[in-house]
Amino acid sequence: MSINGGVERYRNWVLAGSVLVPPGVCALLAPFRGSFDNANAALLLVVVVVAVAAFGLRLPGALAAVSSAVWFDFFLTVPYDTFTINSRDDVEQTVLLLVIGGLVTEIAIWGRRQQAKASRNHGYLDGVITTSQAVAAGASADDLIDQVRAELVAVLGIDGAKFVAGGQQTRAPQLNADGSVTRGSHVLRVERDGLPTNSEIELAVQYAGESRGRFLLTAASRIARPDLEQRLVAVALADQVGAALTTQEPIRPHL
Repeated sequence: MSINGGVERYRNWVLAGSVLVPPGVCALLAPFRGSFDNANAALLLVVVVVAVAAFGLRLPGALAAVSSAVWFDFFLTVPYDTFTINSRDDVEQTVLLLVIGGLVTEIAIWGRRQQAKASRNHGYLDGVITTSQAVAAGASADDLIDQVRAELVAVLGIDGAKFVAGGQQTRAPQLNADGSVTRGSHVLRVERDGLPTNSEIELAVQYAGESRGRFLLTAASRIARPDLEQRLVAVALADQVGAALTTQEPIRPHL
């Protein structure tokens, strides 16, 4: 299960906690509100917000910050049990709860994204290494092509990939060695618009500048937006096939 998938599984519980835990904490502190500084209560609520924000979900983090500020005002600021604040210090602490909650949530989301990206990159690297090992071990060209086809689908998030031996470059969109995707002389903005869905995308299989074939990539049923790093991994996988095809040829079609 992916990192994000594991978090999403508990999204409803996190949402409920973001709304219910802050008033619960404030209610527990209310009987002692005359004997401690409100700054300490605010710090405790910041801990609650941080705990919710650590899941890396924007809505629960924001709700926890707002809920903490609202119930801090209601239970712990004078006049008590109202949504009115008379003290300037209490106003500042309430505002800080909101601001810190928002900042912590955004930092947590950024951290989750970086963690997920690192996990994906590790998976891509494993795929390239596994393919290289298969080439070094003398795997058959047919098995290697099938392995790379599966890797390309996973890395690029596309519907399918087929291999065609030999042949000349066509006018179809091209996934180039530098990771760019072009249609003729026009560079496509893949991160913004996704891979073309109205035609196959060609990924050349080359070795030492010599064409060995091409993969035809299909993204017809979904909008796939692989980033540059993912596209470069796809090129590296195709190059592994190119190296293998210098010593053997596939004996069956890969459609």
